Amino acid sequence: MSISVKELVSKMTLEEKAMLVVGAGKSRRIPGAAGETRSIERLGIPSIVTADGPQGVRIEGDGKPYSATAFPSAIVLASTWNPEVAEKVGRAMGEEAREYGVDILLAPGMNIHRNPLCGRIFEYYSEDPLLTGEMAAAFVKGVQSQGVGACLKHFVANNQETNRRLVDTIVSERALREIYLRGFEIAVKKAKPWAVMSAYNKLNGKYCSENEWLLTKVLREDWGFDGLVMTDWGAGENPIEQMKAGNDLLMPGNDDQVKAIIEAVKKGELSEEILDRNVKNILKVIVKTPAFKGYKYSNKPDLEAHAKVAYEAAAEGIVILKNENNTLPLSKETKIAVFGTGQIETLRGGLGSGWTHPKYTVSILEGFRERGLKIDSELAEKYEKYVEEMRSREEYKPKRLDIPLPPLPQDFLSEEEVEKYAKRNDVAVVVISRLSGEGWDLKPVKGGFYLSDDEKSLLEKVSRAFHKYGKKVVVVLNIGLPIEVASWRDLVDAILLIWQPGQEVGRVTADALVGVINPSGKLPVTFPKDYKDVPSWSFPGEPPDNPVKVVYYEDIYVGYRYYDTFGVEPAYSFGYGLSYTEFEYSDLKVEVFEESIKVKFKVKNVGKYPGKEVAQVYVSPPRGEIPKPLQELKGFRKTRLLQPGEAEEIEVEIPLRLLASYSCGKWVVEAGKYEIRVGSSSRDIRLRTEITLSKSLSYRP
Repeated sequence: MSISVKELVSKMTLEEKAMLVVGAGKSRRIPGAAGETRSIERLGIPSIVTADGPQGVRIEGDGKPYSATAFPSAIVLASTWNPEVAEKVGRAMGEEAREYGVDILLAPGMNIHRNPLCGRIFEYYSEDPLLTGEMAAAFVKGVQSQGVGACLKHFVANNQETNRRLVDTIVSERALREIYLRGFEIAVKKAKPWAVMSAYNKLNGKYCSENEWLLTKVLREDWGFDGLVMTDWGAGENPIEQMKAGNDLLMPGNDDQVKAIIEAVKKGELSEEILDRNVKNILKVIVKTPAFKGYKYSNKPDLEAHAKVAYEAAAEGIVILKNENNTLPLSKETKIAVFGTGQIETLRGGLGSGWTHPKYTVSILEGFRERGLKIDSELAEKYEKYVEEMRSREEYKPKRLDIPLPPLPQDFLSEEEVEKYAKRNDVAVVVISRLSGEGWDLKPVKGGFYLSDDEKSLLEKVSRAFHKYGKKVVVVLNIGLPIEVASWRDLVDAILLIWQPGQEVGRVTADALVGVINPSGKLPVTFPKDYKDVPSWSFPGEPPDNPVKVVYYEDIYVGYRYYDTFGVEPAYSFGYGLSYTEFEYSDLKVEVFEESIKVKFKVKNVGKYPGKEVAQVYVSPPRGEIPKPLQELKGFRKTRLLQPGEAEEIEVEIPLRLLASYSCGKWVVEAGKYEIRVGSSSRDIRLRTEITLSKSLSYRP
């Protein structure tokens, strides 16, 4: 079609415009997709289809879900610290969306990990806005390279699930700009996403979908966003205020909203110019979509190739938290006793809009068997029978896919049985799981943030028996968010954090344990020693049992910014992660240019195994007029696979603007001495040097 967007709008009736800005409800063209816009056949404007997608394309189908790859959760992608991996996953997901007739993928989720209890941490990236923004930008580029759109969500400060549809989040503009908005800003400017989804919650008194400052002033005027803004499903209260604020598309949409918009224009309560503006924003995206271009989708994405992408991403996101006396990697001849029902009920991801329908999921037990690990078959069969028998009981039966399974009691083996397995095996592997998802937050209780009594009892029993015979104990954490580890980690020799890594979970876990994979993941979030150490103590708001307001009292001091600045010792620090090999840092050189700082250094593999290292660059500011964290991440780079003895020259460029703090309506870089810190984690700094900025700099938002 050669007609321009401007001409299309001029030919539309008021009714057609109102129909275009309100979704059609459930998708008719692709049954079970999240939503669809309304077509205007008279003008050749097709409907476009949206589908959920944080962990893979989700289409429920008409009675039978579409098969799509279950990719690693976003927290796993962030743990890779490798934008190339995120882009590759985005490409694969974009191809699946396109071949299933989807025009916009409702991903990535980008909310900051403010509190470890948030139920959707698994589908968000990090507590740090730079890491969040860089990984999301890469993912968006990958998705959109396939000719479909990506949609950043949930804009903004949707950092909890408790009362998310109504809670008023009270956040200073500085904390918003530096922490909660910055990841979105990076992704908008670097990757130019087609769409942004406004969040359910209120922001400083106004629903995000009705907040003109957020959607027009910040997103469009300050950042130059030129895509469409859609609501989260059923968000907000007033469709007229949403139109005025710059929320172009109301999803999933209903006829009452269409009528309300028509009436408001007729009564002069809504300017038709504003409606036209929103229509143009939607049309600018529609004309780029496969639907508009008449693309003939195949319903046959390359799931086999994408399974390999899912494996590769999962492999790079595994984090070694503990490895006492080189317990790992195990020999392939090691006799292994596997404990915990999570070996069978292995979690590929979290629940809610991130849920997926892959052709298969390889459980941890299946992965061990497939890879030929020498597991104790009698113990494995005992667990299989136990799970089957317990799930047949009414109280443990699964009710629905979108609510958590009742956890099974873990401590059903006697001391004598555990001792028998300790005698005849070389090592114990204990799987600890934690399911979370959209719609609920965890609690700071046993079985939530803390191990349940039966999990702790099993761990103690296994630890006693195996250590009695000089045997090792390894814990595999199959979790979607941080849990408490400090009280029990001394019971075990190694901890392998696999997160929720998608459909290839069993294979990557087996390969990591025996060294086929040398884990190179680093934590994108701090593991606190205890919940009382968490800075966001106001979570989930007031009153605690039914919050209507949550105040972000910690302001900019989120995650490591708090722990490092105020000297609070974490269990495991931001950026932390061990390897089967060792890395040496050297030759730090820093040059200051007019608009950026170039940091150069060398990373060398000085250990025995090939491996990758994530080099992190933090900047510690001078003590100026604006209070600042002790240090902040300003750049990072993952090395290629380095062979023993091999080195790589690393160069990280930091825009001077990235050193700025938000103060009095502008970004300010204060003059003074800045320490450049290069390290393997936020608490493992290997190289330092100082630079001096002779004059202060300021920038418009």
